[in-house]
Amino acid sequence: MKEVHFSFFLGFLFILFVIFVVLKSTSTIEGLDTLSGSDGVAGNVDSYSETIKSNTIKLQDTFLISKYRKSYETTILNLDDLINNLMLQTTLNVDNTGKIDKVLESLKTLNTLSESKNSLNKVMKFIDSQK
Repeated sequence: MKEVHFSFFLGFLFILFVIFVVLKSTSTIEGLDTLSGSDGVAGNVDSYSETIKSNTIKLQDTFLISKYRKSYETTILNLDDLINNLMLQTTLNVDNTGKIDKVLESLKTLNTLSESKNSLNKVMKFIDSQK
């Protein structure tokens, strides 16, 4: 019995040694200094912010929300109806044989669909907030 414990102990020490060697050979980034530029992340925050703003403007130009607002709203409402129907279908198809895995799978699907409805509401609020 002591041989089994000794073998287990040696195996454990070997695994710790392998982890040590792997961690020792990888380089670490302290303070995120080496990620971008000579001043680290903070040194490039202005250009990063401008890039985000530029990409946002490009997206706004492609959507033309003021021109296509009604179409976007109709699309969102249609998606909401689709999700409602999918939620009803999922509810009516929950496995009632007592298999917990299948019940949980259906409930996860139902929760995902519910989260999708929340996302659609946020998109609708965004569209309504645009000029």
